[in-house]
Amino acid sequence: MIHDKKKACVITFGCQQNESDSEKIKGLLDCAGYEILNADMTEDMSGRRGQFTGTSRISECSVIIMNTCAVREHAELKALSRIGQLKHYKNKNKDILIGVCGCLAEQPHIAEKIKKSFPYVDFIFGTREIHRVPEILNRVITEKTRVFERNENDINDIIPEDLPILRENKFQAKVSIMYGCDNFCSYCVVPYVRGRERSRAKEKILTECAGLAADGCRDILLLGQNVNSYRDPENSNYRFTDLINDIAKIKGNYLLRFLTSHPKDVSGELIGMMGENKKLAKHFHLPVQAGSDRILELMNRKYTRAYYLDLVHELKEKAGDTALSSDIIVGFPSETEQEFEDTLDLVARAEFDNIFPFIYSKRLNTPAEKMRDDVSREEKTERFKRLLKLQNEISLKKNKAYEGKIIRVLVESEYKNMGAGWLAGRNSQHKLAAFKSRNKDLIGEFADIKITEGKLHGLYGEEV
Repeated sequence: MIHDKKKACVITFGCQQNESDSEKIKGLLDCAGYEILNADMTEDMSGRRGQFTGTSRISECSVIIMNTCAVREHAELKALSRIGQLKHYKNKNKDILIGVCGCLAEQPHIAEKIKKSFPYVDFIFGTREIHRVPEILNRVITEKTRVFERNENDINDIIPEDLPILRENKFQAKVSIMYGCDNFCSYCVVPYVRGRERSRAKEKILTECAGLAADGCRDILLLGQNVNSYRDPENSNYRFTDLINDIAKIKGNYLLRFLTSHPKDVSGELIGMMGENKKLAKHFHLPVQAGSDRILELMNRKYTRAYYLDLVHELKEKAGDTALSSDIIVGFPSETEQEFEDTLDLVARAEFDNIFPFIYSKRLNTPAEKMRDDVSREEKTERFKRLLKLQNEISLKKNKAYEGKIIRVLVESEYKNMGAGWLAGRNSQHKLAAFKSRNKDLIGEFADIKITEGKLHGLYGEEV
């Protein structure tokens, strides 16, 4: 299709699933003959927004694809702002092809807005059209037309297998085991932009993981909007815990992790495995979202506060060294001060190692959009700060408890925050640990680190 060696880049916003999708897009572009450049759009050191960092060679690209996130209003506005800044490159070189994909592109009103307000965007494709990237690009080039492809009806959704994947490194891999979501939480757009749940065949997943382990991968992350709902499409009795057991039998020096779990589907068997299975990383991300039963019901979360705390108790009882993290939404429509206090109380009881707190933002066409959002922005911000203060105290205490201990970390990169001669990695509990070392050969391998200081956002130590 493409004869000259041209360059392309994929700029990614959002979650690990978006990152995994981008790896497939890069793989397809690589097979189509493009040289893939790494690029990112972030703030530079002076705080100016929209500067391209990581590489200034983005202007060399013939194709720029932006993979977007729409889970919150801030992410949506940020992505639209970045799309607007791509006009600069089109003005300099009218032959550059600009594409937009991801969750933002799956929303009809946003896709239409991009089509009308961003005429320099040449193509749009949805989350279920990734396998068609070469075809879409070929149409844009040969027909000299704009192309807009979205899957508006997922009745016949398929999971394209054996797509090429261009990963950032060989020692870490994201493996999608399922796509879509059937939970329909009242605030969430995921079921509308990623479709209903579809699980991959176990044989495909096991083959992929076996290949990764044989290739020296040290960290395998199983991905799904709700991994607990995994079912082998050929055998509905084959579930997530069966898949973990079979993957863990694969020989290799690696840790197995998973994201994300829904509390209503967490089984006692899975919790037991966290304490017993040596391949499983000791980190469990379990979004609670709120600590009030009324708010949980409005969110359509399908569990109660007591049920969630029972899960936490069981996890600590059966796998006490497992780190627990969570997502929490502050200021959901009609949330009272007492209901927010219930959330604070749950956080204090659960003692999460880390949380990802968010101020509620309205998402178009979700049930929560129709709810009266009567919590002021000032109240939401004040509650957010109180939640963060409480969690920071807990996180610092948890990290301080590591002082004097020797932990095993997968070394991921240099740690330039501390200057030259520092490396950083994460342990089984997914805690960031930085240590003095000039041995860059450790990157991609496990190392034993003695922790000398625990701080709020990480651990510091020395190589044993």
